[in-house]
Parts: sequence; C-alpha cells; structure tokens
Amino acid sequence: MQYRIWTAGSDAKSDEKGQSRCEGMCLRIGDNLGEWVSPPRNCPSKHWVHHRWTVRYGWSIVLLIALWFPSEGGMAKVQAEEAGPGLWHWGAYLDVSYPSNFNFPENHRWRSKITTPRTNEFTPNMALGYVRKDVGPDSRWGMELGVQRGYDTRLLVPAPTPQGDKPVPGGEVLRHVHRANVSYLAPIGNGLTLTAGLFNSFIGYESFYSRYNGNYTRSYMADNAPYFMTGVVAQYPVNDTVKLAFYVINGYNNLSRPNTLPSYGAQVSWNLAPRWTLTQNIYYGPDQSDMSLTFWRTFSDTIVEWKGDAWTLAFAYDVGTEKAVEQASHPRLFWTSGVLFARWNVSGPWSLGVRPEIYWDRNARLTGSEQFITAVTSTLDYKIVAGRHSGLLRLEYRFDRSTGQQGGYFRGGEVSPGVMGLTANQHLLLFGLLWWFDADSAPGSGFRDVFGGGHRTSLSAR
Repeated sequence: MQYRIWTAGSDAKSDEKGQSRCEGMCLRIGDNLGEWVSPPRNCPSKHWVHHRWTVRYGWSIVLLIALWFPSEGGMAKVQAEEAGPGLWHWGAYLDVSYPSNFNFPENHRWRSKITTPRTNEFTPNMALGYVRKDVGPDSRWGMELGVQRGYDTRLLVPAPTPQGDKPVPGGEVLRHVHRANVSYLAPIGNGLTLTAGLFNSFIGYESFYSRYNGNYTRSYMADNAPYFMTGVVAQYPVNDTVKLAFYVINGYNNLSRPNTLPSYGAQVSWNLAPRWTLTQNIYYGPDQSDMSLTFWRTFSDTIVEWKGDAWTLAFAYDVGTEKAVEQASHPRLFWTSGVLFARWNVSGPWSLGVRPEIYWDRNARLTGSEQFITAVTSTLDYKIVAGRHSGLLRLEYRFDRSTGQQGGYFRGGEVSPGVMGLTANQHLLLFGLLWWFDADSAPGSGFRDVFGGGHRTSLSAR
C-alpha cells in the first residue's frame, strides 16, 4: 500500500506553537514542520516537497491509522517528536554467493585475489556483527567493536615473504575482528576527532564489504591496498569543504609485523563543488625487515568522485614504490593501478554498476606475480527493503585478463605435480545474496537502512 506525503519546506509559515497555518490534515513532527496526506491548500507550492512512502500491511497500517485518526474523532492534530539517528548503532550482515568460473580450476581458487577467493562452489564470504557509538558535542566518547567470519577474511593474514613480511602473533584470530577502537571528539576549533585501535583504512575507494560497493567483487586495486589499519588517527574539518586526517599506524598490512617502527599516513578531502569531491591519500613507512629510510614504502591514492541524482562516477589512481631489501642490488620496485567506477540507479530498486580497471605489478611486489591485469566488471542489483531488513540480489559478469612473465589464471587441473595449469583469460558469472540490518538508539527509530556507497574517508562507515 502506498501513500503520498507532502512535507513543509523550511520557509513554510507556522504559528506560535510550531503548527503550520496551511489547511489540510497535519501531523506535527517537529518545529516548523508538518506533513499532509494530501496536497495542502492555501500554501505556495514552493513550500512543499513530495515524498512517497511505502508502508507494509499489518502493524504499520494500524499505527498509521491511529496517528491519523485519534480516538476523539475527526482529523485531530497529533504531536510527536521527529527522532534523528541515535549515537548507538548495532547490526548484522551476511554475504553469500556462487561464482561460476568458466576455466573450472580444480583447486577452485581465483588467482591474485584476496576477497572472493573461491569459485565454482557456494561461498559464505562474510558474516558480521557490530556495535558502534558515534561521537558528538553532547557525548564526546565513542567506540566500535565488531566480529566477522568468512572466506573474505582468510587471506587478510599475509604469508611470510623474503623481504620480511610475517604474520603478527594471533593473526588467525585477529582477522575475525571487524573493528576495535575508541574515539574522542576534542572541543578544539571545529572539532578534532581522535581514534585509537583497529579502524577502517583511509586508502581506497571500495569497501571490504560488498554491500557498500557498486559491484559485488572488489577490484585488484582494492584487494592490494589496506582494508584495515591499527594505530591512532586525528581527523579535523577545516571548513565545510576541506577535511584533514593524519595517521600513525603499525604498517601497510595491519596483520603483518616485519619491524618495530610505525608508519604514517595523511588524507586531504576537498569538496570542489556541490557534486565533486577530490581525495588525496599518502602512505609512508617501513614495510621490510631493514628499517633504513632508503627502504621505506611510498604510496599514493588519488580519488575523484562525481555524484548525480541517479549516477555516481569516480576515478581512482594508485602508485607505489620501494627498494627491495632482499635483492643484492636493491632495485626500485613499482606497482600502479587505475579504476573507473560507474553506478546508475536505473529505476526504483534496480541499479547497474560497471567497472573497468588495470593493475600492473611490474616486480611482483603486491600480487606475487609479474603481471599486467585488465578487467571489466558489470553488476545488476535488485534492492529489497522488508520492514527491519534490507538486502541485495546481485548478478555479476566479469572478464579478467592477466599477461606478463608470471601472469595467468588457474585452469583445469595440474600440468605437472604441484603445478596448476594457467591461462591468460578468465570469465566469471556470479550470483550474490546480501542481507543486513542496522539499528540505532534514537527513540522510536527501530531499524535504519544505511546502505550506501562511497570511498573509505570515514573510520566508522564501510
């Protein structure tokens, strides 16, 4: 059942009690704001914004009737406070899929990928539960705590490498921690937010969690950049358009500990225009056994995003370099990636996402293979909102091509003992089902659907 609601704009006239003077059936839900079940009379049209609400049968209709038709009879005016989002949030998330890999590798593995690493089988990629308290002027302390499990977490712990990568003690347990941090909003200037613990990475456009992205699978750029970080961060909004952040963290991979020195990061986010945002991220630190400055890693991540009413377009470019400790001549190593993100809300619950990308690991530093990867991914989404729950049905096709001295994707079985066959191309068709709920502590708010996209500029989001 559908209802059309007409809501007063900020310039609508009100009497001394905050009730609109315009004629019509009104429900007061806040100061200088009223709502009508039919277009109000004697009010300029510019004062009113049209919304459509979809209300489920059952208790929703009973409550709506009780609000519209009080027991005194007639169209009595009912007062209620509009509750904004509360500071406390909690929720759960489930992500399962079946990826069909037309190379049919016997090991079921997707080579050079961190997330969605398994194909040709039912894949429970993510199960997550969390609780979060936001900071605010009236409640300056915040926190995040969450746990997770699934195929997507399995490769977060790195394998030992000659340059000194080694898992942190207890890494196989720590990969199941989603967030674990505390934060404080200091009353300095426009508000300085300090956070310490395990938090969301500031690098990258895509999230570790598929629900926030325009495509089900993540790009090679995302999989080879940090998804999580451990350390401390200071965030400061200079004004309405510019935000700054500075990080002191334990390294590029939070579950690897090749040395005892910290690494550093910085972010500048600038709203160039109402629809345009430019974000520049820089990482600098020691990620090898030798901690000399000459071996420190330098990494840049640049994102430009445009958001329209139905379209979201973004371009991201990454480049990283460091000198190799493990090689006698200490050559300079290099990797780079570029991705174009496009998402279109076709109509109502239907959306389409397209993502062409390239990834060049010239010296096999990030993927473990000297290769040049090109890929194109297209995703059809159908979003479901059912009372307290939300979900996505996703159908995705992607084509990947890996060339170079060590490039290729697994195909078939072993060509010699312990050696899988490789081929340059991979076609994949994937069916995904994502379900979640998100609740907050606002009075009467119940469960709130906070599905959205966007890059990792916020610690708590994504």
